[in-house]
Amino acid sequence: METVFKLKASELKSNFIDSVKALFKNNEIEITVKQVQDETEYLLSTPANKKALNDAIKEVKKNKNLIRFTAKEFEEYSKKLVNE
Repeated sequence: METVFKLKASELKSNFIDSVKALFKNNEIEITVKQVQDETEYLLSTPANKKALNDAIKEVKKNKNLIRFTAKEFEEYSKKLVNE
C-alpha cells in the first residue's frame, strides 16, 4: 500500500503521526520528505512552456477552443481513460 500526503509544512500537526499509525497499523513504513516545486513555476520554467501556457490563457479569455461537457460525460470519459 502506498499513500501520498501533500501539505504545506505549516499545516503539519502532531495528529499526522496518529493518522499514519492508524492507516498502516503495525507495518514497517518508509517516510520520505521532499520539497515540491510550485506547479506554476514549473509550467513557466522554459520559454516553450511559458508561451504555451500564455497562449492557452489568451484562448480561454477569448472563449475560444474550449471543451464543454456535462458531469455525466466527464465521468464516462474518465472511466474510459482508466480502462485503456
